[in-house]
Amino acid sequence: MSSSWERAGFAGMDYAAAPRRSLRAAIDCVGVGLHSGADVRLRLVPAAAGAGIVFRRTDLGVDVPARFDMVTDTTLCTVISLPGRPETRIGTVEHLMAALAASQIDDLLVEINGPEVPVLDGSAAPFLFLIESAGIVEHGGARETIEVLRPVRVERGEAFAELRPNHGPHEAGLELSLAIDFAASAIGRQAYTMSLTPANFALNLAPARTFTQAAEVEALRAAGLARGGSLANAVVVDGAKILNPEGLRFADEFVRHKMLDVIGDLALAGAAICGRFVGNRTGHALNNLLLRALFADAANYRVTRTARVGGAMTMAAAAAPSV
Repeated sequence: MSSSWERAGFAGMDYAAAPRRSLRAAIDCVGVGLHSGADVRLRLVPAAAGAGIVFRRTDLGVDVPARFDMVTDTTLCTVISLPGRPETRIGTVEHLMAALAASQIDDLLVEINGPEVPVLDGSAAPFLFLIESAGIVEHGGARETIEVLRPVRVERGEAFAELRPNHGPHEAGLELSLAIDFAASAIGRQAYTMSLTPANFALNLAPARTFTQAAEVEALRAAGLARGGSLANAVVVDGAKILNPEGLRFADEFVRHKMLDVIGDLALAGAAICGRFVGNRTGHALNNLLLRALFADAANYRVTRTARVGGAMTMAAAAAPSV
């Protein structure tokens, strides 16, 4: 995406822009895939300025850009793969992508030796730990922002997801409001609103774990899903009961995790979004459809670079990218 934005009009602009960021050093971990149940090794590797976020299946020798138009499945997680090549799939990318977006990482190579990102403890907190342990470096280039210019909405029944312009300061970035509603009384209806900043994400969203209902577990496993799921990496609800011995990390952990998923799915836009997200009962499918709707019309957005001029923040605009 970045290269198309350069072709669209950024090249040659002369101003001091906020630099792009990557990791200072490579770092890796080993875990199990939530749905596959397979052991997998994940390695986060610094990448050159302008490279974007790219996943590499080391067992296949193929690269898949972390981009909304590479999403090929949204059944209980977000899956990316190369067009027409389902064997290149990489599933459950949303928790890692949320941590990268919140940490403002622009360029990174994500090496993985299997079809799914490890679930670790079911939250984004372990990925934040990896990022913080590796360190973050500003390495040149300029950070792009996708500024929402007019409301864009997708819906299915009572569920909807919407992006609106953010009329506050551009530095405010992404504002989010989300409501969920589940029949299980342990979840019920919950709502949460937050500004996306590194500190807010780390404190209020990153620890929130994925969840499921006990009655659905056997059906999921019969369908070849949730084979790696356990009380160590997911909250399991049975009516009014939380089956995890340690209980919840937040009283409203469920909506917080759903918002974490939204951030990870929107990170597949390819750059930080400046706007306001509003959702009700949304999931991975609607989140991806929202990005596709946003980019379907160049009047919906503009790509900008945040520039520092005399210590103040201003915005420079470019023509819309072609995806």
